[in-house]
Amino acid sequence: MLLAAAVVALVWANSPLAASYVGVWQTELRVGVGEVGLAKPIQLWINDGLMAIFFFVVGLEIKREVLIGELASPRRALLPIAAAIGGAIVPALVFVAFTAGSDGVRGWGIAMATDIAFALGLLALLGSRVPIGLKVFVTALAIVDDLLAVLVIAIFYSGGVSAAALGVAAVILVALLVANRLGVRRPLVYGVLGLGLWLAFLQSGVHAAAAGVLLALTIPATTRIDASAVTERIQTLAIGFREASAGGEVASNMERQATLWELEAVSQVAQTPLQRLEHGLHPWVAFAIVPLFALANAGVSFGEHLGDALGSSTAYGIAAGLVIGKQVGILLASWLIVKVGLAALPDGVGWRHLWGAGWVAGIGFTMSLFIAELAYPQTASLDVAKVAILFASLIAAGGGWLVLSGTPRTELRAEVVHQERSSPP
Repeated sequence: MLLAAAVVALVWANSPLAASYVGVWQTELRVGVGEVGLAKPIQLWINDGLMAIFFFVVGLEIKREVLIGELASPRRALLPIAAAIGGAIVPALVFVAFTAGSDGVRGWGIAMATDIAFALGLLALLGSRVPIGLKVFVTALAIVDDLLAVLVIAIFYSGGVSAAALGVAAVILVALLVANRLGVRRPLVYGVLGLGLWLAFLQSGVHAAAAGVLLALTIPATTRIDASAVTERIQTLAIGFREASAGGEVASNMERQATLWELEAVSQVAQTPLQRLEHGLHPWVAFAIVPLFALANAGVSFGEHLGDALGSSTAYGIAAGLVIGKQVGILLASWLIVKVGLAALPDGVGWRHLWGAGWVAGIGFTMSLFIAELAYPQTASLDVAKVAILFASLIAAGGGWLVLSGTPRTELRAEVVHQERSSPP
């Protein structure tokens, strides 16, 4: 979906209907009641509004990984954390080396980003040539990378800060934390307060992406249930459903229908609000919000801007940062953290796999486009940056494919190990 949206945007922006591409996304849309409302171009509703939901889901993923995922164990977390930091700092330095002294240097955050959707999608297409340990590593790395990107956006790519609006945001954040501590589990409460938090950040000058992540961190990640009681209730419902199943369609038996509805209710109560929200929002983010963002932002006229990009230090800085800086930063940081004994490579993962991960992490796309919109708002540099991001991401994807497709299939490797272990000495 993301790739298709990007292709449609590029074809649209380079077709005879190119003027309509700009016109559609710059159409002003007002939301409000009476004189109270908010008016923005459609593109900004997507970038400031819908993408806040994207960052909310990112925040939920970060919290889950820290609590029970790959970032929960300090030793397991050190490798992807170090790789993400190295994969952010080195590309930024490479970009600055190309753009120092020019106005383009403001976009140093563009080369730091990794598009988790494209990266994991490419690994999925490689199938058994990518060990599960590498997929987990890249996922954790990308999540830490997203956290770094949010911090960079909030600190360096925000406008003039309004102390009053930030004060309101702080009060709402405290209210969210209090609701969490009081055991409030209804998503509606967090939704209403979250909307207020988003509006406060929108008026504060700090990008609304930060509101999405902060809201996510306040969502309860625990349940207040008796596990044995839930287990007993589920068993009772299962027995009741079986006894009520005397034949025929489920829909024709009211008792079975009631049992299924109650089983669904018990399952929801047994899940944490964090799990329910992440599970419910993820399809909307993956198949609607992120592709819509690509459709609204990836369209750039190559006829007008390809020549500009070929002579631009900004374009070369982005390309070198994403394609070369990511590889160097991730490999160097990983090697150092393993060399000093603070971490170890995941099972089944070798240094060639990590080299491939460095290539794949260079697919900046969504996050790079997002930061570019903030770094070069409505300027000629923005289109040059978009051209560089698209080509660099394509090169990084191709390089990652070539490196990882040359690795042995995991099934074959497992079979060889099994044969070696089962053969007599």
